[in-house]
Amino acid sequence: MDKPIFQYKMKVRDYECDAQGIVNNANYQHYYEVARHEFLDSLGLNFFKLHQQGIDAVVSQVTIKYKNSLYGGEEFICTVDFEKKGVRYLFKQQIIRTSDEKLCSEAVIEVVTLINGKLSRPDFFDKAFAKYL
Repeated sequence: MDKPIFQYKMKVRDYECDAQGIVNNANYQHYYEVARHEFLDSLGLNFFKLHQQGIDAVVSQVTIKYKNSLYGGEEFICTVDFEKKGVRYLFKQQIIRTSDEKLCSEAVIEVVTLINGKLSRPDFFDKAFAKYL
């Protein structure tokens, strides 16, 4: 990934690590979600408020590749980039350790839009993301 459209800095908390002292694999999905929500916030969109309006971005598929382990206390950047494919958005994300800039993980998160609980065209998000499409 060249230059992502958004990045968010985080730090590993000790309770996110497993018995081996590395971040448990399930926590990477949390990190990716935090970064996507922060990206929405940077556009003035609040995930919960959108839900209250009947607009939901719903994850339909996740693919995560693990490259290098993160350990407790380490800082990292979680990036966000995306492309539109039909009615889906494919969020392409990476987790990069800040101390050595090593790629720790990369993911593709497929997201669809529900309007009032029904699968819908992502017109709302198309408008919100227009400058990136």
